[in-house]
Amino acid sequence: MSHTDVGQAVVKASPAEVFAALVDEQARTRWLPPAGMSGRFSWFDLRPGGGYRMTLTYDDGSTPGKSAENTDVVEARFVSIDEPRRLVEEADFVSDDPDLSGTMTITWYLQPVDDGTLVTIRATDVPDGISSEDHAAAFASTLSNLDGYVAKRHS
Repeated sequence: MSHTDVGQAVVKASPAEVFAALVDEQARTRWLPPAGMSGRFSWFDLRPGGGYRMTLTYDDGSTPGKSAENTDVVEARFVSIDEPRRLVEEADFVSDDPDLSGTMTITWYLQPVDDGTLVTIRATDVPDGISSEDHAAAFASTLSNLDGYVAKRHS
């Protein structure tokens, strides 16, 4: 049975600046992978109906991945692009593990606040093979990376 996971943080930049980082292929390779991973896109097509294929590789080669020895491969489709408020993606892990099958919907919400932008990631229909604890840690790391990325862009 699938579940829903949510993460949020304030990013010290305007919604427009945060949204620009969400939809930029090069930016995503820098901030999206959580700590202990790196990422690369096989392809990236930013439009509703477009999407991407991203390979996330664990820095520790002995860490088992969802798709191969130490990699997670995600195929995603952009469902809705509502600049600068919301981005909706449908994502599937490339895996033979039935606990990782199914399409997860990831919605990024951006809300202006006094200190910048409240970024909320809501993942619905999360496969059972992804624990809420692991997802919370990944969301926190990714949001911290995003904050650091946009902060460097201001410098």
